[in-house]
Amino acid sequence: MDKLLTNFQKHLDDQDLSPLTIKGYLSDLQHFARWFEQTNGEVLTVQRITPTDVKEYKHFLLGPQHRKAGTVNRRLASIAALCKWARQTKQITGDPTENIKGVAGVARGPKWLDKHEQHRLVRAIENDLQLAKQKYPKRWVTRRRDASLVLFLLHTGLRLSEAIELRMEDLQLSERKGSVLVQNGKGNKQRHVPLNSDARKALQEWLEVRPPCEHLWMTVEGEHESLSGRTVQRILLRYAKAAELDALTPHVCRHTFAKNLVENEVGLEKVAALLGHSSLNTTRIYITPSERDLELAVENLITQ
Repeated sequence: MDKLLTNFQKHLDDQDLSPLTIKGYLSDLQHFARWFEQTNGEVLTVQRITPTDVKEYKHFLLGPQHRKAGTVNRRLASIAALCKWARQTKQITGDPTENIKGVAGVARGPKWLDKHEQHRLVRAIENDLQLAKQKYPKRWVTRRRDASLVLFLLHTGLRLSEAIELRMEDLQLSERKGSVLVQNGKGNKQRHVPLNSDARKALQEWLEVRPPCEHLWMTVEGEHESLSGRTVQRILLRYAKAAELDALTPHVCRHTFAKNLVENEVGLEKVAALLGHSSLNTTRIYITPSERDLELAVENLITQ
């Protein structure tokens, strides 16, 4: 089974998928492999997967595990991707997932910050900067970087990997306009992302104190290297706690940027171009009501 997943991972690597996507595929397949072995008493091989196995696994996820439709459909899609690759490479002659239907569910928009949550976040950032300047001057440059980075993510919608891979040569910035060049977006696509006044201000304040380095976002202490994704996530968690937010991740920042564009009546074609989406169907999630949107709809109905 390990050899099977190793070979499948090499195939996924060749498809230019993000490391996070590949990790998700492998995690789903490992879960299926454990169920397969416990249920059938044999180690998973792609040749031994039958349509009945896939159906029973689907029922297992819905029944004993009480998984949501999105989780079930994602795991079924991972198995389908494995079987499709196995068929293309002539390891199997038929596809056991071919006639397996996913679970219908009500579409929900992704998580984003509403206007009040965005204000709380910005206020928490401002308070953090003031505190650092007054009491922790040695941390000031690090705190300035953290603040500028979060504001940058909120006002550009860049993916985490796109942001931390930016180099100084990718930045064009003046007082009245600016942009960043994403060199290696999803699917190896380049795109220019314009910077609004808030993003420019955050960047200019960071550049005033930033140590010399080829990377735009870099470590301050020790050797100046590109900032890691884990460090960015820790920064966001710290601000989430300070602002009393349920969730704050790079993707929440990205979704917030997109939702703000949609609410300002920016067309989906422009939103898709800014986010680097290759299909408008991906961008349509931002006109799908989130759980918070539905809660507000019911709340307003009761109070009217």
